[in-house]
Amino acid sequence: MITAKEIITHMESMQNEEQRQVLMGFFKTGPGEYGEGDEFLGVKVPQTREVVRHVAQGFPLSEVSTLLMNRWHEVRLCGFLILVAKFEKLATKHFENNKEAIKGRDEILMMYLKYAEQANNWDLVDLSVHKILGHWLLLPSHLGDRDYKIKLLDDLAASPSLWKQRMSIVCSWKTSQQGDPSWCLRYAEIHLYHPHDLMHKAVGWMLREMGKRCSMDLLRDFLRQHAHEMPRTMLRYAIEKFPEPERQYWLKL
Repeated sequence: MITAKEIITHMESMQNEEQRQVLMGFFKTGPGEYGEGDEFLGVKVPQTREVVRHVAQGFPLSEVSTLLMNRWHEVRLCGFLILVAKFEKLATKHFENNKEAIKGRDEILMMYLKYAEQANNWDLVDLSVHKILGHWLLLPSHLGDRDYKIKLLDDLAASPSLWKQRMSIVCSWKTSQQGDPSWCLRYAEIHLYHPHDLMHKAVGWMLREMGKRCSMDLLRDFLRQHAHEMPRTMLRYAIEKFPEPERQYWLKL
């Protein structure tokens, strides 16, 4: 059985200094930037996914925490993607109502939330949250009903952590894909006045996905209520797929 230590050693051996410098700039790791202090190996996402593909299903859940607490960004991503792979295996139609699968999904979800602070940049959130938390919202759970799930997301939305706040809206990517617009609309409204540009982009992106997957009329209803008060970046992301004349209409409100 492969261990977390072995994965870390393997990923450290893949270090690429040129790519590391590129990633540190791209993910804003400088003083005062949103990713300040984050450390990179310079391993590309497809390389990390290849590691996950080889180890995920046989890798013990108890070992994942070692990856999630690691200093290296890519190792933490590896840990989150292992959780994604494990969750997805238990979330197929065949296992949807299976009691052991429900228990397993709940355990993965709770581990994900326990280490949510370790998803401390937008890619770590965006590559995992909809596939774990977002999917979990749509499935049976022993932890609680819809009210419990709303409370859980409300707590994330109210957190002082930018990344937990981002989780509360980006998880709706999955719920919208499955035809449920309610999660996106609730948390888009909650984050309407958020001060950070990264949240403006996330909310606008999720509104666009909700419109595309669920109902463009629902998106237009939201815009009729809020376009005049939405940050411009949020609005631009939300209306990106509209015909140009309609885009101009919303931008002029």
